[in-house]
Amino acid sequence: MITDSRWAELLRTRARDPEAVGRAYAERRVRADPFQGETLFLVAADHPARGALGVGGDPLAMANRRQLLDRLLTALADPAVDGVLGSPDIIEELLLLDGLHDRVVIGSMNRGGLAGADWEIDDRFTGYDAQSIVDNRLDGGKMLLRLVDEDPGTIPTLESCARAVSELAGHGLMAMVEPLPYARDEQDKLVLRQDTLSLARAVTVASALGTTSAHTWLKLPAVRDLAVLDATTLPILLLGGVPSGNPDADLEKWGPPLRHPAVRGLVVGRTLLYPPDGDVATAVGKAAQLLKEIPA
Repeated sequence: MITDSRWAELLRTRARDPEAVGRAYAERRVRADPFQGETLFLVAADHPARGALGVGGDPLAMANRRQLLDRLLTALADPAVDGVLGSPDIIEELLLLDGLHDRVVIGSMNRGGLAGADWEIDDRFTGYDAQSIVDNRLDGGKMLLRLVDEDPGTIPTLESCARAVSELAGHGLMAMVEPLPYARDEQDKLVLRQDTLSLARAVTVASALGTTSAHTWLKLPAVRDLAVLDATTLPILLLGGVPSGNPDADLEKWGPPLRHPAVRGLVVGRTLLYPPDGDVATAVGKAAQLLKEIPA
């Protein structure tokens, strides 16, 4: 729980001591061999950076920063949670709150494809870049790659992601690519294509990005057809996706793909941070137990 005094101190630091952010990066205790465990469990908190604030029926759920940070700290308090994926502002706030020592920290890189914008698919890199991830001693960078054949905005996003993969690999850092095939419906709304061909095609495109795939990991949906996961040898993390409103059903959906040999863990955001009953610790604990039950 972020107390009133702790929150007031964070706000004072933000206003009066901006250099504290740099000190917090430098003083963070970095986990040795961050990706050597049997599984990896990360909480995701980069949705607000592209204006995606809604959860369930609340369009402003993630807009309250104090509540979001409090929920993140609750999740990170579970020893089964390895770390966090976030945009620079959220990572820095967690650093100032001493929440990221000995944790895996992945910086979110492209957040320019604002939710609902006309240019949403042209997802410019407006967050971390490879050099800042190196300079701040983060463990890798994540990029979203939405593939829409009818939208030319896909092309610059593809090129930018390929460049980021190469640059991160040059420093020996993880490049986490989230390839998602989309199409526009009759109302011009983006809809995720969940058929096997579209998903497998997205996997193969993402796997080939950059000058080397040596440090590339994929962040993929919990697919029904496990043949999609056979399309790559790269390590895979399952994304939580849009919460269904039924946490037990979400957990059940993650179970079969978690048993695929290429899958190494979970990256889950809203589903665990905003469960219907508000009990973040229990939601995180159930996901952690699911990971424990996966055969090594």
